[in-house]
Amino acid sequence: MAEILLSLTIIGVVAAITLPSLTGNINERTWNTQRKALFARMSQAIALMPALNGYGTLIEGNDSTSAVDTAAETFVTEGLSKVLKINNICDSEHLADCGVVSKITALNGSQIDMPNTMQELNSNMVGSYSNIHDRFSIIDTKAAAFETLNGESITVFYNPYCLGSLNENPESSGGGFYMQPKICANFIYDLNGNKGPNTVGKDIGFITALYPFDAVLVAPYPSVNALNGTYFGTAASKACSDYDSEYRLPNADELASMFINRKLLTNSTISTCWSSSNITSIIGWGQRLDNGERDDFNRTTQQAYVWCIKR
Repeated sequence: MAEILLSLTIIGVVAAITLPSLTGNINERTWNTQRKALFARMSQAIALMPALNGYGTLIEGNDSTSAVDTAAETFVTEGLSKVLKINNICDSEHLADCGVVSKITALNGSQIDMPNTMQELNSNMVGSYSNIHDRFSIIDTKAAAFETLNGESITVFYNPYCLGSLNENPESSGGGFYMQPKICANFIYDLNGNKGPNTVGKDIGFITALYPFDAVLVAPYPSVNALNGTYFGTAASKACSDYDSEYRLPNADELASMFINRKLLTNSTISTCWSSSNITSIIGWGQRLDNGERDDFNRTTQQAYVWCIKR
């Protein structure tokens, strides 16, 4: 009997040690499968929409009570719901009815409030901007939300005035351009509704739709932090593969998605990051995560940060 009790005790100790790790690995695989399936469904749906801009009414008033804002809600009800099976739609005052939680854990482990407006998501998405290429103004919009038939809760941030890619030639025109007006919609998803852990990189992630026509949908899955130090562009891709074989350098549009969702990632004011998108064999795109500007950089002579994402 003593030997049996000793064996059971040993089994219990081993189980207590290994069970949390085993459960975590199972959850990780489940979330990974779910997020890939959600991205596939969203990609198919967005591809069926004739355009991503122009939905709803957005009129700036003297205060929040006089402003008219049906943009995100109408984008879902009149646009997305026509091409995607949606179970429930909620306006900005009733996000919780679609399973949206009030607080989430950012990728760096900090607790943040769930954004309710474009301004709260990223203050640099709202306002007037101008440089030698761009002159634009984006008005703040309220979020909306919906639940899918698969049980995901998705919060939607929408820019009804989004523009197409200008595809400037920076070598001849002398500079880059802001990505804010190219971002049409941003989706923060929670794979299991209001159940835990409500953590970015686990059950919570984001998907961004850029350009109103021939839209591009991206869903980067970033590492917890950017790599230490700065790198020449020629070494950026290898730095990611050296960091982890499952990680790669994000393309320019994936970095734009990381810009708009930077609140979900880190409190850091990290600036320009290398992308994998090339203009020529020597010139590549870099993306500023602090102000949204995409600019051209010489991969052989200039340095920038590297933030890797998972395949």
